[in-house]
Amino acid sequence: MQNVPDLEQLRLEILEASLRHVPFDGWTEHALSLGAKEVGANAVQLAHAFPRGVRDLFRVYTMEADLKMAAVLEESDLENMRIRDKIVLAVRTRLEQNVEHREASRRAMAYLLQPAHTGEAVSAAWRTVDTIWYSIGDRSSDFNFYSKRGLLAAVYISTFFTWLNDDSKGFTKTWSFLDRRIADVMKVPKIRSQAEKAFSRIAAVGRQFLNRGV
Repeated sequence: MQNVPDLEQLRLEILEASLRHVPFDGWTEHALSLGAKEVGANAVQLAHAFPRGVRDLFRVYTMEADLKMAAVLEESDLENMRIRDKIVLAVRTRLEQNVEHREASRRAMAYLLQPAHTGEAVSAAWRTVDTIWYSIGDRSSDFNFYSKRGLLAAVYISTFFTWLNDDSKGFTKTWSFLDRRIADVMKVPKIRSQAEKAFSRIAAVGRQFLNRGV
């Protein structure tokens, strides 16, 4: 590669090449420099493509994975699916598409668990769950916007760790775990709804007593 006028294309080429080194060198500047060298990018091009070095490399990696997942969901028949099935499809798609780079994902944990990278870990998880909800049709803008994403983040992260350590054929342990977690999460709105109804009844009784001057 001599000249790559498309900066985004350059990023993707360097990313793909770097991913071949990440399983051995981790998410490091060394893996990034090896990837850049492999595609023929010079120091100036590398600095333009990834100004913050490996931080930007990791960000592009996760964002590309989210985009690929969203593309699959866009082509899926979501309209005729239950909400829980949409979420399962999204999470499974996100993980299955990354099977080729599972070791790179494992090495990402060591990278993200460093105190200096806590913000990147939170941002990456938030982008993924936000992409999932948006892709399956959620357009909420009230408190539910945050509660839905918070609940899904817990499901996604725990499923991700299960997937990393799953040695079962076809990752059956992971998908069973995901089904159980989704079932638990789907109970939350029902419990909250029941609590709200109970509170409304109690409040109504209270108002009756107040109106009677008790």
